[in-house]
Amino acid sequence: MEQENALRKKQISRFITIGEIMLRLTPPNYEKIRGTSGFDASYGGSEANIALALANLGVDSTFFSVVPDNSLGKSAIRWLRSNDVHCTPMILSTPEQTPTHRMGVYYVETGYGIRASKVIYDRKNSAFSEFDFSAVDLDRLLEGYDWLHLGGITPALGESCRDFVMACLKKAREKGLVISFDGNFRKNLWSWEEARDFCTECLPYADVLFGIEPYHLWKDEKDHAKGDWKDDIPLQPDLEQQDRIFRRFAKRYPNIRCIARHVRYAHSVSENSLKAYMWFEGRTIESNLFTFHILDRVGGGDAFVSGLIYGMIHHYNASDMVNFAVASSAIKHTIHGDGNITDDAQTIKNLMNMNYDIKR
Repeated sequence: MEQENALRKKQISRFITIGEIMLRLTPPNYEKIRGTSGFDASYGGSEANIALALANLGVDSTFFSVVPDNSLGKSAIRWLRSNDVHCTPMILSTPEQTPTHRMGVYYVETGYGIRASKVIYDRKNSAFSEFDFSAVDLDRLLEGYDWLHLGGITPALGESCRDFVMACLKKAREKGLVISFDGNFRKNLWSWEEARDFCTECLPYADVLFGIEPYHLWKDEKDHAKGDWKDDIPLQPDLEQQDRIFRRFAKRYPNIRCIARHVRYAHSVSENSLKAYMWFEGRTIESNLFTFHILDRVGGGDAFVSGLIYGMIHHYNASDMVNFAVASSAIKHTIHGDGNITDDAQTIKNLMNMNYDIKR
């Protein structure tokens, strides 16, 4: 209990996250990519979304990435800054540093009714994936920050990115930052086993863990044939089942002080329900269930992460913390684009308390 309380008592004033920002192209009006005559352009990426959501809620939030030194790269930085995200450490790379000299792109075909959404990536050889991160001064990059967030998408982009993520984790632990990690598996970027192998290596450094995959949680570290503790847990577990897995993680990795994951119920592409489980201060808490219609699902998980981090930074009680996180995710589903641009925490609190009245 003393270790968990240390996280609650820690004063957080500056947050930083690291990852790739991309150009997002979306056909308007739920059109299909093959039939559209135009695209709505915006920017996104998991870590950028989290930095943006926290900055909009007033958290001193910084994002580090590499973008090409051209109009697209500068536009992405301008967009982040317009949402109050600090971009001072961002690198505008030259063609010598990143030979392909391009920004990653992804296309989002927004689903409707029974037609699922679809994402197509065009991010190979992006400036971020080509950059030599060994040249980055990690002491300088992380100096003065209290919280570092990393995820499983960045290491999927290549060996240099994996080495950089691991180096950041080690340096942040050395400097005493709170570290959160979200496995955030993307099957289009690497295999399930590759993701599990690497993300499991990150677990000894995490204070706050999001999701229970992709990580190994072997029943016997020497004999993997005996299986993983998560093998029998359903996609939509009950409280007892989830508590059992959370406790296995906490026992294996005593450095982890909080574990949270959301559970989705898809009634259709356009209507979902969400709830979450969180292990904190030695017990597992179940959130309220939120049901809503979907305008844009992309970024919902990132909004959950940012909501929980916000609640922890502001020392919410455990129940409010997890409900604020789920409400943040639910409200993001009603906003176009990747990021939760909600700039008033009270709006999320109203939803958290099931208060839907007009605010005048």
